[in-house]
Amino acid sequence: MNMKGKTALVLGVANQRSIAYSIAKALSSAGAELVLSYANATLAKRVEPIALELGAKLIVECDLADDAAIQKLGAKIREHYDCLDYVVHSVAYAPVEEMNKPFHHLSRQGFGIALDISVYTLIAVLKEVESLLKPGSSVLTLSYYGAQKVVPSYGVMGVAKAALEASVRYLAYSLGERGVRVNAISAGPLRTLSTASISGISEMQKQIEKSAPLRRNINHEEVAKSALYLLSDYSSGVSGEVVFVDAGMNIMAY
Repeated sequence: MNMKGKTALVLGVANQRSIAYSIAKALSSAGAELVLSYANATLAKRVEPIALELGAKLIVECDLADDAAIQKLGAKIREHYDCLDYVVHSVAYAPVEEMNKPFHHLSRQGFGIALDISVYTLIAVLKEVESLLKPGSSVLTLSYYGAQKVVPSYGVMGVAKAALEASVRYLAYSLGERGVRVNAISAGPLRTLSTASISGISEMQKQIEKSAPLRRNINHEEVAKSALYLLSDYSSGVSGEVVFVDAGMNIMAY
């Protein structure tokens, strides 16, 4: 796939085990020019070497919980680029203590944080970079099956991902008149920095090996390849969709 001359903003690269890293690497290998963001100085130590590895032309500190920081991100991008062809949003967070308690004990603050970081950050970034999106631009975010069915250890993140999937549909509509597509990938459970706080990952993966149609778990590269499809012109007629990359597990009743 040839993406030379294209520019991609990738949000959420945390380390080399993150899904965002795999997608960024695939984009870079296809010839796209990368813009990466990181939340704070602690993450900078991890992301800067990745930016160097992938040849990212621009790396920007941006706390996505801060509207002023998002505005600065947009301004920085506009200093270097006239348009964005791709936006990849791989950002999610909920306080660990909120995920490992009965759902009806969820705090107002914990609920708000999960929805803000996991959902509103996508909306806020797209609002900021709207002027850079042109007909043919494509947006991709990452979801999980816990948005549609109960995954006990996923808790508030399941509700946040449900809101994210609904937001994908509404964003696809509101940006559609500009010729901009918005989609999501619902990936099977992978070991990443963010899933480290979710109990039972190993058990879920063992169940998938027994029950999924492909009788195996997916890997990061498979998510990245599907991401390239959804971002590229190969999916030019696809928008507002949630595409499952989970070895077929989502079709099973148990």
